[in-house]
Amino acid sequence: MIRSSASREKGRLVIPGFNDAHVHFLETGQQLSSVDLRDAKTPREFVERIKIFAAKLPKGRWILGGKWDHENWTPNDLPTAAMIDAVTPDNPVFIDRLDGHMALANSLAMRLAGVNKDTKDLDGGEIVRDTAGNPMGVFKDAAMSYVTRVIPDPSWEERIEAAQAATDHAASLGVTSVQDMSLGIDVGVFQELLRRGTLKTRVYGCSPLGDYQRWERTGVRRSFGDPMLRVGCLKGYADGSLGSTTAWFFEPYLDAPNSFGLAMADVTTTMPQNITNADKAGLQIRIHAIGDRANATILDHFQAVERANGPQDRRFTIEHAQHVRIEDLKRFAAQRVVASMQPFHIIDDGRWAWKRLDEKRLKGTYAFRTILDSGGVLAFGSDSPVAPLNPIWGVYAAVTRRTLDDKNPTGWIPEQKISLEETIRAFTWGSAYAEFQESAKGTLEVGKLADFVILSDDIFSIDPVKIWDVKVVMTVVDGKPVYEAK
Repeated sequence: MIRSSASREKGRLVIPGFNDAHVHFLETGQQLSSVDLRDAKTPREFVERIKIFAAKLPKGRWILGGKWDHENWTPNDLPTAAMIDAVTPDNPVFIDRLDGHMALANSLAMRLAGVNKDTKDLDGGEIVRDTAGNPMGVFKDAAMSYVTRVIPDPSWEERIEAAQAATDHAASLGVTSVQDMSLGIDVGVFQELLRRGTLKTRVYGCSPLGDYQRWERTGVRRSFGDPMLRVGCLKGYADGSLGSTTAWFFEPYLDAPNSFGLAMADVTTTMPQNITNADKAGLQIRIHAIGDRANATILDHFQAVERANGPQDRRFTIEHAQHVRIEDLKRFAAQRVVASMQPFHIIDDGRWAWKRLDEKRLKGTYAFRTILDSGGVLAFGSDSPVAPLNPIWGVYAAVTRRTLDDKNPTGWIPEQKISLEETIRAFTWGSAYAEFQESAKGTLEVGKLADFVILSDDIFSIDPVKIWDVKVVMTVVDGKPVYEAK
């Protein structure tokens, strides 16, 4: 396997280009020009960064993005509109937590959205309120739509700028292919970059599952397009996220004993039939599932579809497959479901997941080893901008499982570690397999696309802890350098 997954040249390492199996590409580009709140360590720093950013904006401009994480603070209280109103009097704010499953609005944004004490919660969503029932500014999952519907759409040129920033950033990190989980109708943005000759990343774009009829009418099937830009996958959501306490579990949260999380409104209503119909139309189905009940439910849905539509090479994927019951882990291989997972989340969530889940449930968390040993396929990605796009950090995370707080030096849930060889394969061949492209890319072989990366160090011969500091020297797509380190 080493021959096709890596080559050593003059002390440096050549590997196939990284293929990010789960990314939100336009959002990644947009976040590069937004306020960065990911590593704000205190509420005070959080507010100060927003204040500095808002001071540079014209009156009325929305402040979006952010990617804050209240788990960085002590105590881990959610932010509120009252915290930021004074520093954003003239700019509506809707900044999301890094997982994208809840967001904070200031009072101006809530007024524009018409949200008040009488606004009802939505199925699959929640408005966080004070003891009197007044909205405090945080909206979870489906409830976020109250605010997002009044946010102006970015202009064509703003989208072009974001797409260019994303592909430039990807090239600098050795990412030669991405599978965009939220591309939707913005496929034309990347088509324009391709026309201009500035697209440096191969893109496979997904649309919302509910849009399957639009694609069905066109006759387009999975993995349609050319090697640079393809469509044909559909993305659905079963639940929210662990960090937002909206991941859907069989048992309640330790720190929220009255909550099992939130199932999306369509999971047990229209989703099963939508998956069946979309699969019959030849489209690829990829479903977000974080909690153990969400994963089990989607595996059940997938099993029912195969019974209804018959066997075929459909490559269903579960996106994240984050917390899975031990008895369900072997179903990935048995049902030929790809586990599309993001290693960086291990070293991030591992700082605080123990507050939410008991030891039994944690045993099935990011269970790379068990899935591989049972014959399943791993496809690795980043979930950028939820997590950093840098695949080197993802490699470090999968191999070491050392949490970002340095409190797990031998690895968090270390029995689920996998080897460096297996990790590189998941970031290259595994991701190519997830998009029906393993015959064209994912390994260094004659006849395949000339997408490869030269790394500053031979990561197979250094201390795994030092992988974090490895840099990309050159990124090559289709035989042409798209990035060279200065």
